[in-house]
Amino acid sequence: MGTSARDLGRRVLGWLAPGFGVKRHALVLALGAVLGALGLDALLGHSRFGAALSLEAAMGRAGVGTAAAALLAGAALTVYAVGRITRSVVDAAIAPGVGRLFRVYPEAALASRGPRVVAIGGGTGLSVLLRGLKRYTWNLTAVVAVSDDGGSSGRLRAELGMPPPGDIRNCLVALADTEPLMERLFQHRMAAGSGLKDHAFGNLFLAAMTEITGGDFERAIRESSRVLAVRGRVLPCTLTPVALRAELADGTWLEGETRIGGAGAPIRRVHLVPERPRPLAEVLEAIAQADLIVLGPGSLYTSIVPNLLVAGMAEALRGASGLRVYVANIMTQPGETDGMDAADHVAALEAHGATVDAVVVNTARLSSSALERYRREGAEPVAPAFDRLRERGVRVVEAALWSGKDGPVRHDSDALARLLVSLLLERRLDWGGRWGRGARRAPATAEGGGWEGR
Repeated sequence: MGTSARDLGRRVLGWLAPGFGVKRHALVLALGAVLGALGLDALLGHSRFGAALSLEAAMGRAGVGTAAAALLAGAALTVYAVGRITRSVVDAAIAPGVGRLFRVYPEAALASRGPRVVAIGGGTGLSVLLRGLKRYTWNLTAVVAVSDDGGSSGRLRAELGMPPPGDIRNCLVALADTEPLMERLFQHRMAAGSGLKDHAFGNLFLAAMTEITGGDFERAIRESSRVLAVRGRVLPCTLTPVALRAELADGTWLEGETRIGGAGAPIRRVHLVPERPRPLAEVLEAIAQADLIVLGPGSLYTSIVPNLLVAGMAEALRGASGLRVYVANIMTQPGETDGMDAADHVAALEAHGATVDAVVVNTARLSSSALERYRREGAEPVAPAFDRLRERGVRVVEAALWSGKDGPVRHDSDALARLLVSLLLERRLDWGGRWGRGARRAPATAEGGGWEGR
């Protein structure tokens, strides 16, 4: 219930962190108070403050008009500073999801001024990434593939004719700033009922919201974002109903994301049906304005590449001025990326129109139990292939990113987010050196749309 003196001090000092103007307005307040006090002192003829500040002679020679001007100027500065500080407090109090003011506001203020980040993908990998990134910026746009045809999403898609909501739901929950019980509710799967069993409540919620909004899935996502106090926004890559088709190396074709995910043979290329569906204008705008664009982690052919097949997406990525980073999976995916190393992943992205500046690969050693469990499933760690990646003209970023937790091998959300933000900061300070893009793009510069001055 209580708050320790150390914790209270840390929270109060948090207001002095750079980025939201409290310090400068406090200095203006102090200046106004001193100036007003000197003016009032001169008018009253006491000169105590003037003597204390070695200004007695100057204030003594000053006429009534000068003293009055000093008093008025001090009062004006004081009113201005108090107003700005009060505005900051009010803004913090009414911000979505902000609770205990002194605990949350510094983080909220910095995050609201953070870099513009676009994360592209789907599945669990994208939600893992978003959980970490929302600590550094609320200027987040998650672009989600909508070709899922399995499980609860597939059933709702077939029965209601709506886009699959599952990956959208995961991203909304990952970006939510709400009570843990609400998160559990949205992720809860019904355990009984012939028509309800295995449906996630969040999927049903999105389905109901879509009906309430007259079939407007995009608006349904926005309204659901308000319920969950989402930090950022979640957008489907397209609102056009699409199916995924894959051409295998042996010349056979498979249709449907579920079947492709277990193809069991090398995938040559994937396509959307219909081809090049219409994108959301907000998605292309977000990519054009982004400081950082992240592809992955996630299923290569069924979560990441489908986004690239929407009309204008690959072109927007190639023309983007922001830093483009691919986060390679830690493990191969049985039936989809068997035997593929990180360079093979990048080659597949480029074959489908994408261009990246850097590839993040995990160097943390997995436990023997995790390795054995995945080997039994036919998976293995994704080999970094450093030399082949460098030959492709991309920078290789090595980091220990495994969460170390039991269960599925996944990236550590916080460690991955810290790494990505540090890469962006490094690039902004690079002045075209290590991050220069050679023949592909003009060298990056510190003035090139960075977020430091916003």
